[in-house]
Amino acid sequence: MAAPEGTAPTLTAKRRQGSQGPRRPRRPGIGALPESTMAKKGSQNTAKGKDGAEKQPGRLKQIGMVAKVVHQQSPRSIPLAALVAVVILAAFVGIGVWTGSWILWPLTGLPIAFLVGFIIFTRSAQRVQYKLLDGRLGAGMAILDNMRGNWVVEPGVAANKQMDVVHRVVGRPGVILVGEGDPNRLRPLIAAEKKRVARVAYDTPIYDMKVGNGEDQVPISKLQRALVKLPRNLDKAGTAELNYRLKALPPKMQMPKGPLPKGGKLPKGLRGQMGG
Repeated sequence: MAAPEGTAPTLTAKRRQGSQGPRRPRRPGIGALPESTMAKKGSQNTAKGKDGAEKQPGRLKQIGMVAKVVHQQSPRSIPLAALVAVVILAAFVGIGVWTGSWILWPLTGLPIAFLVGFIIFTRSAQRVQYKLLDGRLGAGMAILDNMRGNWVVEPGVAANKQMDVVHRVVGRPGVILVGEGDPNRLRPLIAAEKKRVARVAYDTPIYDMKVGNGEDQVPISKLQRALVKLPRNLDKAGTAELNYRLKALPPKMQMPKGPLPKGGKLPKGLRGQMGG
C-alpha cells in the first residue's frame, strides 16, 4: 500500500536513494546545444578557416576567379568559348532532328560541346597568364613550378645584386639552367653554376636557357614547350640518382617563390648573400 501523504519514506527507499546519491543535472551533449550556439560555432570555424593560410579555395571558386581575370584582360574569350559550345550542341541537336534520334545525338553532343568550350577557355586563361607574367621577376619560376611530369625545380640556385636569377630544373633531358634577367649578366652566373653542377652530374647533359623576348632568349609563353622538346637522355632511375647527387651540393641561397611585382626588390638578407 502506498504511504499516506506527509509520512516519511520507508527504510528501503532511503537506502536506495542513498546508494544512488543525489541526482545531478545532466550536461547537454553536442546534439543538445541550442541552434544559435551551433550557428555561432559554425561561423567561428568558417572564419578561422578563411583566416588560415593553408586553406585553399575550392575548384569552382578557383575557376570563378580565373574567369574574372580572363574577362578583365580578354573580354571576348569567354563569350567565344560559350558560342562555340552552343554551336556544337546545336549541330548535334540538328542531326538528331534530321535522323529522328531526339535523345542520342543531343546527349552525345552535350559533353563534346562542354569539352571544346572548356579547352578554349583554358587556352585563353593560359594566354592571359603569360601576358600578366611577362617582364616580371620570377615569371619563369612560376611557369616551371606548374609543369607536369617528372620535373624537379630548384629556384634561385644563383643570383646577383641586380636581381638576375638562375633556376635549376632536373628531368629526363638532364639538367637545365633557366636564367631570368639581363643576358650579359646571366652568362657568368650560368657558367659558374654549370661548373658547380658538373662536379656531381658527371656525363649528364647540362642545358641552359634565358627567359625573355630578345635574341637567343625563350619567350615566357614557349618555356614549357622548349623544355619538353629537349631529348630524353635519362630514364626514371637515372633522374632519381641525379637528383640525389645534386642534393649533396650546398645551397647558396633561398629565393622567394612566385613572381615579384614590377619594380620589386629582394629582402636585404638575400641581397647581402648574392655576389655582384
